[in-house]
Amino acid sequence: MKITSKAFGKTKDGQDVTLFTLENDNQVTINISNYGGLITSIYAPDKDGNIANIVCGFDKLDDYLSEAYLGSYPYFGCIIGRFGNRIANGKYTVEGVEYTGAINNGPNHLHGGLIGFDRKVWDAEIVEIPGKIGVKISYLSADGEEGYPGNLKVSCTYTLDNENKLELAYEAETDKTTIVNLTNHSYFNLTAGKENVLNHSLELAAPKYTEAVEMIPTGNIVSVEGTVFDFIKTKKLGKDIAGLADGYDLNYVLDNDEGKLVYAGCLSEDASGRTVKVYTTQPGIQLYTGYWIPELTIDGVKKFGSYSGVALETQHYPDSPNHANFPTTELKPGEKLTENTIYQFGTL
Repeated sequence: MKITSKAFGKTKDGQDVTLFTLENDNQVTINISNYGGLITSIYAPDKDGNIANIVCGFDKLDDYLSEAYLGSYPYFGCIIGRFGNRIANGKYTVEGVEYTGAINNGPNHLHGGLIGFDRKVWDAEIVEIPGKIGVKISYLSADGEEGYPGNLKVSCTYTLDNENKLELAYEAETDKTTIVNLTNHSYFNLTAGKENVLNHSLELAAPKYTEAVEMIPTGNIVSVEGTVFDFIKTKKLGKDIAGLADGYDLNYVLDNDEGKLVYAGCLSEDASGRTVKVYTTQPGIQLYTGYWIPELTIDGVKKFGSYSGVALETQHYPDSPNHANFPTTELKPGEKLTENTIYQFGTL
């Protein structure tokens, strides 16, 4: 196993950005940037040993900074924070004080606001852990940034081992009670972009989901049984999608309120034989089949577009601060948030 780094470019305001490459002994290679914590590519073998990139992303930082990409921003591969997913009307209350975040998704607050963790340059250091190679990125989110209370110290350590496990270990501490919901927004396409994801198969260890109206939870947690949202038994993403105007985009409940590391699901694709198993300490996982991914022209070639990738975002539930029956996303001084997610790559 080895880890290397190189310059990845500069932000619009001149900050240097680095790209780290993690490579194990099984030809799994993962590129991670300290800009937004981006996973820019994951190269993994198919059943015949052919190596290809299985996530949506770009080879150049400039493409992540381009107006074409940000204008219809799908959040390829980045860390989402301070609060992932939606907060209704951008409003929430912490210890009796009402706070308001930017309204940047219809009438709601989405993915941390106008300039979330996905567009920050994080500090980065290579870490040495027995049996793993990794990089740790860290960021200080100042009190009041995007409307959130408290100075929040946050980090994510990415590690890769020879079991083909990519682990994301999040940590956070605050000096004032705040809300935190961290996730990664990688989109997988196990055909390496040759086809869309509707022929991918998915199993989710989630018997329930958070009922929502216009993407905001009602507070009800309902069974998937007898609905198009049921992935308890493996099925194709495209099997029942015709009745969904924008495809799948909902939060599944993993019955994991205690924060244990549990199996969340498995994505697979028959032609390539590739698989991705997901394990997490988080209570939920957002399935998003990428209906709104834009078609972009990169170096003269048209790429991506609707259903070109599927996101499996481990998380706390959307709009959690406004639902007392949801697992809490509050973090208080003296507490330490720790969440772990593992994506394990393999073949059928």
